[in-house]
Amino acid sequence: MLGEHRLTVLVPALNEAENLQFVLPKIPSWVHEVILIDDHCTDDTVAVAREIMPDIVVVANHLAPGKGNALKVGSDAATGDMLVQVDADGSEDPMEIHAFVGALLAGADYAKGSRFIEGGGTSDMPPLRKWGNWALVALVRVLFRGTKYTDLCYGYNAYWKRVAPLLLDADGFEIETVMNLRAVRAQLRTFEVPSFETERIHGEGKLDTFPDGWRVLRAIVRERFFSQHLEAGWSTAETTPAAEVIPAPAPEPKGTPT
Repeated sequence: MLGEHRLTVLVPALNEAENLQFVLPKIPSWVHEVILIDDHCTDDTVAVAREIMPDIVVVANHLAPGKGNALKVGSDAATGDMLVQVDADGSEDPMEIHAFVGALLAGADYAKGSRFIEGGGTSDMPPLRKWGNWALVALVRVLFRGTKYTDLCYGYNAYWKRVAPLLLDADGFEIETVMNLRAVRAQLRTFEVPSFETERIHGEGKLDTFPDGWRVLRAIVRERFFSQHLEAGWSTAETTPAAEVIPAPAPEPKGTPT
């Protein structure tokens, strides 16, 4: 399916030990590597991930806590030339990965998931968040003329590794919005991919509607009025520091020496 290309799946995680059993086994076997980014977990997330998928690569987010920072670290550690980010809470179906990869192979620089185009949907968005997403999408269409995004804050996205340094430039949950706007500003070829979001399987969501909505709004204003202009021929010469890979523990001896 991928030819000469290799796909890395990035799974940022903050205390998702209970949910990984519903996510990792669904990742297609043809994926080159899966990277779990430990975003300052205090539970058994790392141990559970290694039990389910012994060859998983685990990296520590050595930056401040936050999804954006976790994705920066994960992308820096990736050895694939295509990256797909999948949430660890079970709300995004890894069986959709092929659609995102297909978009990249069809010519996209960046493939963003959308819950609001034909074939997509959500069962995990209360009316207030739906209204907020609609309002933010409308604002972006006004401020960034020609933009026709239908979804702004969804975490299921794929991109070529060469564009990751441009896209991954935010700390927290505003990261997806920044990615979408950077793609517009840099004139990347962007496809929207239909995706269905379900409720997280276990635990409480980390998204806080009003504080994180405010972060998204500030990111939109910053990208429109205050960020340095991006040319279509932007450079990837400057990258993030090397990620700290967490080695798997040495196997315990199977017998007692005599």
